[in-house]
Amino acid sequence: LLFSIMPLISHSGLPTFARLANDGLEVLDPERARHQDIRELHVGLLNMMPDAALEATERQFMRLLAGSNRIVQMYVHPFTVPGLTRGDWAQTHIDEHYQTFDSIRAEGLDALIITGANVTQPDLAKEPFYPPMCEVFAWARDHVASTLCSCLASHALWLHEHGLQRQRLAAKRWGVFGHQVVVRDHPLVVSINTRFNAPHSRFNDVSAAALQQAGNHVLVTSEDGEVLVAVSADGISTVYLQGHPEYDVLSLAKEYKREIGRFVAGDRDDYPDFPDNYLDAASEELLIDYQSEVILALQYGAPVPTFPEHRLIKLLDNTWADTGKAIFNNWLGLVYRLTHQDRHQRFMETVDPGNPLRWSARS
Repeated sequence: LLFSIMPLISHSGLPTFARLANDGLEVLDPERARHQDIRELHVGLLNMMPDAALEATERQFMRLLAGSNRIVQMYVHPFTVPGLTRGDWAQTHIDEHYQTFDSIRAEGLDALIITGANVTQPDLAKEPFYPPMCEVFAWARDHVASTLCSCLASHALWLHEHGLQRQRLAAKRWGVFGHQVVVRDHPLVVSINTRFNAPHSRFNDVSAAALQQAGNHVLVTSEDGEVLVAVSADGISTVYLQGHPEYDVLSLAKEYKREIGRFVAGDRDDYPDFPDNYLDAASEELLIDYQSEVILALQYGAPVPTFPEHRLIKLLDNTWADTGKAIFNNWLGLVYRLTHQDRHQRFMETVDPGNPLRWSARS
């Protein structure tokens, strides 16, 4: 697939707009946008990620939205929910640049993305952010063409919608893994690579069998059968991701760096293992040397050396970005067509069954 970068509209002072413009994405100011006769799409970003990943998550999803080949002006509306612990900087960032859910609800959206979040206990329903997140989802189900859920958000909404409890894995699923498309005629995965890589970073899993029994459709699985992409029973109103195709090439490295920081601080006893299938021989050698330097510094009470991020990025390969863009492009194409109708329900009732947008599972 070829992608033409569609402009994001810098309709607020969110610093991510300037950062993306510096990275080469087309970002228009509202005055220029008003003079273009191009349709708008308004996408909400419910960002529940912790402080350290707040802005990175904005950039990751906004890059994918900007990669759509639809002729649209893309307005992204970040907001969050109560129940998430924030430091001073992050709270100031949110207060200055995020909308409230009340304003989102009043103005409306075409589509919604819900990110993951840090959790503090096994039962997601006891997390303080769970009730307000479910309130947002309940509103979106009736007022938004499609909601896309990322990783922990998928787990939370599978619990909310179907009572499905996620299961603890024997070891953290962390790294880059091979996947295959198992339902090739769904418009969300049409024309993408039928086999591709995608990052994961999670301790828990909801199985394909459990999702299918609850009426969902599984579209993409890992090579050992774990779900990456699934959709709700109607095929479009909710899209679930159990991995992170939005990740940058350095995202796993930064998680690894944070785990090293926890080891240095005494918050974990062991030095972290490498993410699976992420590093080549040269990058492993670089990080093994760095581990030796860290251990030596701790033994002698010396300052811990700086993580070699700038050297590492030159060695890392991104083997998932194009497929992630393709999935998001297909999703936005569905949203574009759905929102062209007067009402979502009218569309679902009247569209020709032969239209690829009216996908249904085959027995």
